[in-house]
Amino acid sequence: MIGIEEILELETLEKDIFRGAVHPTVMQRTFGGQVAGQSLVSAVSTVDERFHVHSLHGYFLRPGNPKIPTVYLVDRIRDGRSFCTRRVNAVQDGKTIFSMSASFHVEDQGIEHQDRMPKVPMPEELPDPLTNPDFAGTPLHEEWRNWDLRIVPADVATSAPDMPAQQRVWIRYRNTLPDRPLLHICTLAYLSDMTLLNTSNVPHKDVKTQNASLDHAMWFLRPFRADEWLMYDQTSPSAGFGRALTQGRIYDRSGNMVAAVVQEGLSRIEREPVDHEDKTGTHA
Repeated sequence: MIGIEEILELETLEKDIFRGAVHPTVMQRTFGGQVAGQSLVSAVSTVDERFHVHSLHGYFLRPGNPKIPTVYLVDRIRDGRSFCTRRVNAVQDGKTIFSMSASFHVEDQGIEHQDRMPKVPMPEELPDPLTNPDFAGTPLHEEWRNWDLRIVPADVATSAPDMPAQQRVWIRYRNTLPDRPLLHICTLAYLSDMTLLNTSNVPHKDVKTQNASLDHAMWFLRPFRADEWLMYDQTSPSAGFGRALTQGRIYDRSGNMVAAVVQEGLSRIEREPVDHEDKTGTHA
C-alpha cells in the first residue's frame, strides 16, 4: 500500500511549479482529497515557516485522471506581516482540474471558545473494519486500508432531531507519522474528503445517487495529529436540485475542535440505462 507521505510528496519542477506522481488506485477519477492535499503541500512549500495555514477554499472543476501526473502552479497572491495568501491551480493535460486559495497567518492572541464534541462511543468500542470479512475487497478496503475508519452507529450516538442527515466517524492514519505539523495538516486535508458527502445519503438509503465533490472549504483551528483518533462530526443541512451541502467538525479524542469543513457536492439521482431495443431486436 502507498503511504500518505508518498502520496503527498511532490517533485519541484521550477520555482512555484510542482508535480505529483501517479499512484495505484481502484478509482476511476483522482480522489479529491488527494488533489486538495497535494495542492496544499505546494502552497505550503512557498510560504515562510513562521506562517501557519488556517484556511483553504477549493473548486473541483474537472474529474482528474489517476493515470497521469498532476502539475501544481502556485501564484503568490500576497505576502503581508500577519497574513499571506496563495492560489494553486492543479493541471492535467493543459486543463485546470482543481483551483484552490489558501490563507496563512502568524499565531496571535485573541478570544477563545468552541462547540462541545458530541457524546459518542470511543473508537475502541467500535469494531475495526479490517476484522469484518464483508469489508474485504470493497473499494474502501482497497483504497484506504492505511486508514482506520469506524462509523458510529446512529442508534448509539446523541443526535439532534432537527438534523435528519447526520453521521459520525472516528478516523486515524494507522501508521505513525513524523513529527511535522504541516504533514499532519496536509494529511487532514486529504482525509477531510472521505465519507463527508455520503452524509447527504443518510436519510435516503434506498436512493441511488451520482456523487462528486464540487467545492471544498476547510479551516484549521488547533494543533492535532492525523495518526491519532479524530472524531469527524458530519451533517448535511440541505440537499436539492442535484446538489448536497455538507458540513463537518473535527475533534481530537480529548474534545478539542481542531478543524471545520464545508463541502457542496453533486448528488443527483442515478438514472437507469434506457433500453432502446424492442422485443424484435430492432432499435426504436
